[in-house]
Amino acid sequence: MHLQAGNIAPVDLAQASIGPGMSVFTRYAKVLDASGNIMTVREALSIINETLGEVLAGQDGDFDSDSRWAITWFEQFGFAEDEYGEAEKLSKAKNTSVAGMVEAGIVLSRAPKVRLLKPSELPEDWDPDTDTRLTVWEMVHHLIRVLETGGESAAAQLVGKLGSKADTAKELAYRLYAICERNKRAQEAISYNGLVQSWPEITRLARESAPVSFGVQSDLFE
Repeated sequence: MHLQAGNIAPVDLAQASIGPGMSVFTRYAKVLDASGNIMTVREALSIINETLGEVLAGQDGDFDSDSRWAITWFEQFGFAEDEYGEAEKLSKAKNTSVAGMVEAGIVLSRAPKVRLLKPSELPEDWDPDTDTRLTVWEMVHHLIRVLETGGESAAAQLVGKLGSKADTAKELAYRLYAICERNKRAQEAISYNGLVQSWPEITRLARESAPVSFGVQSDLFE
C-alpha cells in the first residue's frame, strides 16, 4: 500500500485514505452507487473505510501461520485469556498448533486457558538470529518492547538484525493498530502507532550503525 510505504502513521491512515476516495466527488456532478442511486458522502466514507479494512486484512497472506493465528485471536480477545479448546480449534484452521506457538514464544498456555504474551512479558535476551521458529508477531512485539524500554537506538539495533524482515513487521503493526481502533483498545493502539511513527528514525539509525561490509544491503531499509 502506497500510504504505508510513505510511513503515514496508523492513526492518520484512515484520514489519508479519504482524500483519494472523496476526490471523485469534486470531478463529477454526481456519483451513483451500484443500484444507480445517488451516493451520499456518508455512504462513500463507509465504503472507503470498509475497503481500507479489506486491504489491510488482505496483507495477512504475507505473514506466517503462527502470526495469522495470533491476529485472529487478538482480534477476538486481545491479550486476555480464553479457552484452550477455542485456541486449538483456531490453530487447526491456521495450520499451526498451540504447542507450536508456545514453543515460538508468543503464547502462554495454562490449562484450560490460553493467551498471547504482552510485549513486556517477552524475554529481553531474544535474538532473531537464533530463533528457530521466527514469527512476524514476535518481531513486532519485541520491537515495541525494545522501543518502549530502550528507545529508537535500541530498536534500531534489532531492526539491523532483522534486515529485510523488518518491513513485514511494520506491515503487521498497521494491521494491529486497525484492529485496536475498531475494538476501542486505546493502550495497545498507542504502541503500534508509536512503532510506525518512529520507523524513519529507527531505520536511519539502523543504516548508520550497519557494518561497512553490508553497505550493499542498505536499500533494505529504504
